[in-house]
Amino acid sequence: MPQITIFEKSRSVGRLATRYRTDSGTGKNWQWAFGAQFFTAKTTSFKQFITPWLDTGLLQPWCAQVIDLTPVNNDTQTPDIHIKEQWNTVQARYISTPKMTSWGRTLTDELQYSTITFKTRVAPLAQYDNNLVEKGDKKTELFDDTGASLGHFDWVICTAPNAQATEIMAESGFAEQAKISEPKMLACYTLMLGWNSVEQLPRSLNNDRKSVWDVAYLNNSVLDRIFIEHQKPAHEDLLPSLTIHARNDWSEQHVDDDMEMIKAQLLQAARQALSWSDDHAPSQIDCHRWRYAATVTDSDKEALGILIDESHQWIVSGDWCGQGNIESCYQMAQQTVEAINKAK
Repeated sequence: MPQITIFEKSRSVGRLATRYRTDSGTGKNWQWAFGAQFFTAKTTSFKQFITPWLDTGLLQPWCAQVIDLTPVNNDTQTPDIHIKEQWNTVQARYISTPKMTSWGRTLTDELQYSTITFKTRVAPLAQYDNNLVEKGDKKTELFDDTGASLGHFDWVICTAPNAQATEIMAESGFAEQAKISEPKMLACYTLMLGWNSVEQLPRSLNNDRKSVWDVAYLNNSVLDRIFIEHQKPAHEDLLPSLTIHARNDWSEQHVDDDMEMIKAQLLQAARQALSWSDDHAPSQIDCHRWRYAATVTDSDKEALGILIDESHQWIVSGDWCGQGNIESCYQMAQQTVEAINKAK
């Protein structure tokens, strides 16, 4: 059986999927899915893949009520809200419960032939002697960023964002190097807000009854979408928590700006969108920058797909080789396995 070693620069699986804080008084959490908020399953194979976890309830459909929201401006005193759609009426959206990290960690626990080495940065691949490749010695030695050897491997698969993959493969002689930079990836800033109780929520979120919306698409704002976390399935025990994503084009323009300045700008935009008074301001405020968040796809062009250098037995893969979403992760993994099996 194959033996797979995964080198992960983070300290755990799915760490950049959920962030939370615990209130010392109540013991309850604020929680934000500050990476992927949900995912879709459009292909038959991916639908079949997720079925076991839908059956256990680890994955659940999110039947969110979605609105269009135009923030207050000089001419209006309250946000303009219009019903947009109800999710699941056309395309189901799914979430992992109780956290977006939960599914990834469950998948990791079920791995049989893989070892994960955390907090490890793989150094850029070196230029390999093509004479060795021609003689059939295709094993690649990897090193970490301190120069220590990580071992020799028959196949090397790089799944880093394409800007980082470009650096890792730059001096290696990778046959498809030029194609790595073809997809455009944009940044995203995420604002995370929390309140101490439902009663302290702004009027736009709490009209003395359960809020009539779960997701808002923003108009005329640097913000793109607002997600109400504590109204998701199996999230009822959370303290009021909102995750807000800025527009990708705005985020890209300001990707190197000071984080405190960005937080202040996004907080002001959120206040305009939700129209809160000082008495209803959030008690928890956090901000995160995703430097590589969204893959810009051209509807007229097919997805790039994985990039293969058969002579060296190297593959560059990742969700950005597809549509840049969770289903693309699965599809690119499928392509990778098929390519390795074909080469045997």
